Amino acid sequence: MVTGQRGRPRSFDREAALEKAMLAFWEHGYEATSIADLTRTLGIGAPSLYAAFGDKRKLFDEVVVVYGGRYADFVSVALSEEPTARAAIARVLHEAAEIYTDPAHPPGCMVISAAVNTTSREVAEALRERRTASLEVFERRIRADIATGELPADTDARALARYAGAVLQGMSQQSRDGAGREELEAVAALAMRGWPA
Repeated sequence: MVTGQRGRPRSFDREAALEKAMLAFWEHGYEATSIADLTRTLGIGAPSLYAAFGDKRKLFDEVVVVYGGRYADFVSVALSEEPTARAAIARVLHEAAEIYTDPAHPPGCMVISAAVNTTSREVAEALRERRTASLEVFERRIRADIATGELPADTDARALARYAGAVLQGMSQQSRDGAGREELEAVAALAMRGWPA
């Protein structure tokens, strides 16, 4: 008599699951991505999803961290490596044109697009805080350039930081609307013409 040996259960690949969840949230946003969508995308049942990640909100919070480290770190890298705020923002906008239009993943920035139409005040606020933190980093870098004389003393650092943020966020939306890399690079180049001399 041949006895069938039961195979070991396949281990749950948490990183792969987070990647799949991230792409779902990035494509459809927080609100429109349901638990049913997530279980289908991840290939697990709802009880397994809850056991592994808690609820949808906790999974999303984890996804945002993964996204930040994998797709949004270009901003902090440019700000730390470039010698001036102008060079850093020009690099950020140029690299955003490339990343936001990369066909390997959904277009745009997940932190910008995932909050669209969400009814969750907590999610909207958490994403707003992340975007605000980016503006604050821009502003600090601009203020440092004002202090060294790289930028004119009368430069409005907050307004200039918001200007850079508005261009970046607009590029994200434009990519979701179908703008290609060259079009966004042209936007980035045009935006930098408004930078104070």
